[in-house]
Amino acid sequence: MSHAITISLKPVGFIQSSIKYRREAPKQGYEGAPHAWVEIIPAVAKGLHRITVGQEIILSRGFIRLDATFLKLHPRGDKNLPLTGVFATRSPDRPNPLGLHRVTALEIVGNRLRVAPLETIDATPVVDIKPVLSATADV
Repeated sequence: MSHAITISLKPVGFIQSSIKYRREAPKQGYEGAPHAWVEIIPAVAKGLHRITVGQEIILSRGFIRLDATFLKLHPRGDKNLPLTGVFATRSPDRPNPLGLHRVTALEIVGNRLRVAPLETIDATPVVDIKPVLSATADV
């Protein structure tokens, strides 16, 4: 099996957030992240059909500012915590530039979706949106 595989992702939308720099972002959404808008690209906006206000969804997004050289790090940047493999953390510094966010849909206006909480930098590309399923759902 070849380890030299290329995967191509196209954005389905982009984040519009008051967070402009990584240093402004909380480590996790529940730590005071603001509401944000996701502007869906018109060609895929029909994909929002049946997303409802109040629904929990998962945003998959690409990182636009990261350092993918870290395979071990101190969680949350705290040097008092032991070095930990990146796959055991939620660090944005990863070998592949993808992140997941569980958010709530607050408003839907045309091809725009307002969500919270979202600790993501403005202009970050969104590559997918999925519903949060109940523990018994198989869809």
